Amino acid sequence: MEYIIYCDESVGRGKYYSNFYGGALVCNKDFEKIVKTLTEKAEELNLFKEIKWNKVSENYLDKYKEMMSLYFKLIKEGKIKIRIMFSQNAEVPLNLSKNNMDNGYQLLYYQFVKHAFGLIYHNENPKNKTFLRLYFDTLPLNKLKNENFKNYIYGLQAQPKLRSAKLKIRYEDITEVRSHNHIILQCMDVILGAMSFRLNDLHKEKTEGAKNRGKKTIAKEKLYRHILSQIKSLDNHKNFNIGVSTGIIDKKDLWKNPYRHWKFTPAEFVINKTKYK
Repeated sequence: MEYIIYCDESVGRGKYYSNFYGGALVCNKDFEKIVKTLTEKAEELNLFKEIKWNKVSENYLDKYKEMMSLYFKLIKEGKIKIRIMFSQNAEVPLNLSKNNMDNGYQLLYYQFVKHAFGLIYHNENPKNKTFLRLYFDTLPLNKLKNENFKNYIYGLQAQPKLRSAKLKIRYEDITEVRSHNHIILQCMDVILGAMSFRLNDLHKEKTEGAKNRGKKTIAKEKLYRHILSQIKSLDNHKNFNIGVSTGIIDKKDLWKNPYRHWKFTPAEFVINKTKYK
């Protein structure tokens, strides 16, 4: 048994929200069928180039809506789990060490992988090992920082709760990939981009001197709304709020829920009211 987790990151620093990380988890037994289903749909829609949030336009809007509808169908069926993490700029962290500031990107990514999917709840009575494959969209780090980051991820399996859950990671399964070759990652990128777009009010932007918003901005807002409607159609997500952590009734929801948001809040912080919307 293996879980494959695709990970990506988006806006480092936004107007109101920053540090966007996204993940898509699939089980190895479903992997080939999911890829085949998504690839066939992309080909049917003539989406032969990489599917990306930045490529959304008026001409491609309907095609992207169709792709997202299919992607969320797979999410509803429990074939894909999606997790999105971000921080709110108004919550200003206190007492950050130099290491925290220099390695914030990696440290937040580590927290995302460790906690976002609720991996420790994947099986109530695990008898056999389950392996994790972690595919990261190309990391924007130098070689040394890349290796250090991968070593931290590899070390996750030594955490007592993950060890009790019989989750194992092979070093060679921590891999950087090109999203161009991974359609599951591409579709997740669209969701991640949509959330960053809306939370940072980019749907309101106009080019300098323009009276009205551009066609591309309008198309992106329409796609965001379509994605939001798909999220709200999921069980127990009718009142879903994109700007807060998804609520839980039971801690096992961290694993069971097909889609969740996590607003990462520092352990110590002060509020800067000027950074609220």
